[in-house]
Amino acid sequence: MKPRKIPMRMCVGCREMKPKRELLRVVKSQQGEIALDRTGKMPGRGAYVCPLQPCLQKAVKTRQLERALEHPVAPEVFEALSASLKADG
Repeated sequence: MKPRKIPMRMCVGCREMKPKRELLRVVKSQQGEIALDRTGKMPGRGAYVCPLQPCLQKAVKTRQLERALEHPVAPEVFEALSASLKADG
């Protein structure tokens, strides 16, 4: 029996390939709402970021999160994502 392939994704902050389960998914719904997808199954365009504050800050500063989601991201959304990271960690 073959070992299961581990799905890999790139963090938009540090640009490192990591197993999908280690990363947080940020999703843009079809209505344009941006939220943290804890299940990894929400419909919409997704971007992955490490569950670390510096990675999220770098993704924001370099606008990689906006580029990945193909949508401008409001500062309030970044604050909410940052707050949820702090609550998890």
